[in-house]
Parts: sequence; C-alpha cells; structure tokens
Amino acid sequence: MADNAKQKGGSAPAGAKGGKPTQGKGPPAKEAKGKPATGAAAAPRKPRPADYKPRMKALYEAEIRKKLAEHFGYSNPMRIPRLEKIVLNMGVGEAVNDRKKVENASKDLAMIAGQRPVITRARKSIATYKVRENMALGAKVTLRGDRMYEFLDRLVTIALPRVKDFRGLNAKSFDGRGNFALGLKEHIVFPEIDYDQVDEIWGMDVIVCTTAGTDDEARELLRAFNFPFRT
Repeated sequence: MADNAKQKGGSAPAGAKGGKPTQGKGPPAKEAKGKPATGAAAAPRKPRPADYKPRMKALYEAEIRKKLAEHFGYSNPMRIPRLEKIVLNMGVGEAVNDRKKVENASKDLAMIAGQRPVITRARKSIATYKVRENMALGAKVTLRGDRMYEFLDRLVTIALPRVKDFRGLNAKSFDGRGNFALGLKEHIVFPEIDYDQVDEIWGMDVIVCTTAGTDDEARELLRAFNFPFRT
C-alpha cells in the first residue's frame, strides 16, 4: 500500500508533516530587521509640513519686497516686481548621430530641476546638419512656485560658486523686458549630478523671467536674491 501511495501521490513536498501535502498557504517569510523585503516598493517620501516655505521665497516676502518698494517708490504694492518662472534649456547637438544622448541629457535635467522635462524637437529639416523634421534635439523644463525658488537657491549658493574661473554674471544680459539669461558650460556644477556616473558633460541655458517692466527693476530684484553680477 505504501508503494502504491508513493507511485500515485509521489514524494511528499518539502516542509510537509507526516507526508501530507501542504495547502500552499505557508507562513509569510520573515524579513530581516532594517532591510526591506526583496522586490518591495520603495518607501514614499515624507510629505512636507503645511507651513513649509522655501528660503528664497521667505526672503522675498520678508525683506526684498520692502527694499524694492523703498528704492523705486511704488505706490501700488502690485507693481513690485517678482519672479514669474525659470526656464531650463539643454540642447544636444550630438543627438543627430545618437538618439540615446537626448535621453541621458533629459534624465540629468530632471534630477537638476526636480521635474520631468519636455523633449524639444526640430521644426523643419536641415540637410546641411543632417537634421530631420520632428527629430529630438534637446530638453527643457519650466519651474514655478516653490520649485522655482528652490532651484534659484541651489543656483546662487552652490552651482555658480563651483563654476571654473567664475568672475561674476554679466549685468547686461537682459532682454529689455525684465528677463535675464545666463549660460552654463557644464551641468555637473549642480549637486544633484554625480560626476562619476556622467557619460558626457552638457551645457545649459537658464532664463529667469520676472514681472519687472524694465531691466533696472529686474536687475535690482535679482541682485537682492544675491545674484553675483560683475561691477
């Protein structure tokens, strides 16, 4: 009888008691303390407190607004210039020969901005440069609100001081309508980028858009944010 039972049922599975097959509902595997289970999802980030405010935003509301109102004599507080948005643009000319370079540049830009960028594409074909219409050539991202102020803080306090042979920003790089543009040759000056894991170094443009009506007002606004303009 025992031999017949072995032939019909086969050998008892491992972990079964008394030769009886298990029901497939064993106890859950114990996890090591301090180590997440294999394949488990990463723990979500802690939400920011309700009273959180970026350092640069708090500085603008507490000091900069008052200084600008006294300097230019604004009678209407709505005329006081403020930051509207910051646009980051990264062009990848080498993408003509390698499409993956645009993806790598987009990932680096996402780490810098903390926001997913948009892939920029060619509007028309240019045979001289081997560019076809709708070809991916770069990436850009627009920052507003708290992310804008957080990026501005990292740009002024960390990124610009790390630029090689930095001698200050050109105070004339305004467009006549209160918007300022600057270029960076190396995107690795930002602390989010790990130099050892970078395949190639990209340049990028930073455009700071303000609500100022003139360049002088915008220049005083950015100078109050500790922009290191050349004198």
